[in-house]
Amino acid sequence: MRTGIWLIGARGSVATTSIVGALALRAGLTGPTGCVTELPELRGPALPAFTDLVLGGHDVAATPLIKRAETMAAAGVLPGRLVDALAGELAEVERALRPAPTGGTQADRAAAVGRDLTDFRDRHGLDRVVVVNVSATEPAAAPHPAHLDPAALRTALAGPDEVLPPSSLYAYAAFTAGCPYVDFTPSTGARLPALAALAAERGLPYAGHDGKTGETLVKSVLAPMFAMRHLAVRSWSGVNLLGGGDGANLADPAANAAKVASKQRVLGETLGYVPQGDTRIDHVEELGDFKTAWDLITFAGFLGTGMRMEFTWHGCDSALAAPLVLDLARLTAAAHAAGRRGPLPELAFFFKDPLDAPTHSLAEQWALLRDFVAGLHRGGVDDQSR
Repeated sequence: MRTGIWLIGARGSVATTSIVGALALRAGLTGPTGCVTELPELRGPALPAFTDLVLGGHDVAATPLIKRAETMAAAGVLPGRLVDALAGELAEVERALRPAPTGGTQADRAAAVGRDLTDFRDRHGLDRVVVVNVSATEPAAAPHPAHLDPAALRTALAGPDEVLPPSSLYAYAAFTAGCPYVDFTPSTGARLPALAALAAERGLPYAGHDGKTGETLVKSVLAPMFAMRHLAVRSWSGVNLLGGGDGANLADPAANAAKVASKQRVLGETLGYVPQGDTRIDHVEELGDFKTAWDLITFAGFLGTGMRMEFTWHGCDSALAAPLVLDLARLTAAAHAAGRRGPLPELAFFFKDPLDAPTHSLAEQWALLRDFVAGLHRGGVDDQSR
């Protein structure tokens, strides 16, 4: 099943790592560490093989992909030997990248994106293309009447106003071009009624939001533990220090607020109440593509005895996120092939703020994912959204 992965933000750190990783896996130069879909419980014939993946994308930046990869290798994010060994393959992907359309109406830009997607699919003889948004986090979208109805949205996009944020415009373009869509960011993406209706109309699945790679991953394990042991969490505070482009982007208060809201949701929905405390995100340029999170949890046990727990997470965001991007593209492509349409709550395992998720517990999300993939390997998925 030849599958295209079209990356929005294709020259960014996560996308570059995803591209280098996919090429290295295809060439047999690395193992699939971090790729959930290569665990024995999920591996199987329904998922496109790494050798069947073809990469392309859009970006506003023009830095050549090989230069971006070399910079990341110098920073210790990518192995330099892989970048050197894959120089020819990276040049091939470079030829598939396109500048993000600018100018004209939003309808004009969506049409240009659609043409790029269709050309990519046809040129490479692909069965399908999955669009994955790994671009910078946006502020929360302001409500607009056209967000409610596909026909009204089409009309509004042809006008002079900016009706959709970029992530949602890409979702619209993906759906109109017949492509499933995955949002790895906390941006609005497909979370609008008009876009949900369009996806259903076109028979397309979509997934999101905000990849779960660090502090929130730990929260999704610890919060159910406190709930199941009937311990009262009094406060939960976290400090996140980020470098690189992601950290710089989150210095914008509106984008920062959207990210924090996504990170905090797991606590209230798992515990059944919101403990005192907050999550803070600060940009520390010196950290580069690495991030550090420190959390302090205070809780009460039997007879009201007060206790506390602390943890520190230090990780490379791109190395944690990239294998999940490949997982999500493979799973969403398989869901599309199986006839799924609409949101994919079974992929909640991968997200901080998952669409239609029945639970934020990582263990329960894993069970949902495992059953979902087993259904794909059996040749279909029993679901009303088919």
